Amino acid sequence: MRILFVKTSSLGDVVHNCPAVSDAARRMAGAEIDWVVEEAFAGIAALHAGVRRVIPVALRRWRSSLLSRAVWSEIGAFRRALGAGRYDAVIDTQGLVKSALVCALASGEKHGMDAASLREPLAARFYDVRHAVARGRHAVERNRALAAAALGYEDAGPCDYGLRAEGAAPVEARTPYAVFFTMTSRTDKLWPEERWLELGSGLAAGGVQPVLPWGSGPERERCERLARGMPGALVPRRMSLEEIARLARGARCVAGVDTGLTHLAAALAVPVAGIYCASDPALTGLYGSPRARNLGAAGEPPAAARVLAALEELT
Repeated sequence: MRILFVKTSSLGDVVHNCPAVSDAARRMAGAEIDWVVEEAFAGIAALHAGVRRVIPVALRRWRSSLLSRAVWSEIGAFRRALGAGRYDAVIDTQGLVKSALVCALASGEKHGMDAASLREPLAARFYDVRHAVARGRHAVERNRALAAAALGYEDAGPCDYGLRAEGAAPVEARTPYAVFFTMTSRTDKLWPEERWLELGSGLAAGGVQPVLPWGSGPERERCERLARGMPGALVPRRMSLEEIARLARGARCVAGVDTGLTHLAAALAVPVAGIYCASDPALTGLYGSPRARNLGAAGEPPAAARVLAALEELT
């Protein structure tokens, strides 16, 4: 059986789709599973043990250069890649109009959520088969429920992200070390800097080195500013997502705000404290790992002592 998943972005959503892919690989013996994902996150999809082929798409980049001949050449190559063979099931777990349009380009029976289950109901018009999926469930379970309905099984079993981040850490951190994911795309999700400093100092006092990865210039400046107030803290070079996965996998523990990187660490079964300041973790918080804790809520950022206590409990 050939199965195509369409889950393009963002990083947290891509991570949340992994258990559905694991379910399909486990329940459909011998299945060949492909995955369409934004090029920036293709490396994460490739870490999944059950994925045969990752098909990168560049919707974000293409939208900004639609008059470019090179972009239209890339679009043509992408369409040919999707049309190279027929799938027994094409499953759009993204549920947006943009992902439904991608789904429509593939050859095979197209499955998605029905209009009542979607944030963008128009997307349902592009599917051959529409499934009702309760909106109040965690994103991971919504993805799993859709895959189960599309492929005809019920009991999917335990939640397994299926990610493998093998190899040594890409930077020379001391052992043990803790990874801090301090950055997020929304400023209201940031944790106060004085609390990061208190957490870093608390871990450093116990012999754990804080490591602060970054992805942009402003993020690097923030990490360097924080590191100056944490004994022995390390701000590494800029790393790819695959390298950050290996860095997190080797950590004693991870603390992170509501960002896809924190979800990635939880998916790798590392002890993780998720720090929530402006969002509700009930629907999109860290999920499925006994070594993860969601702390805080919208308007109620957790105290540093609470985060430190959770990490000590988990480790």
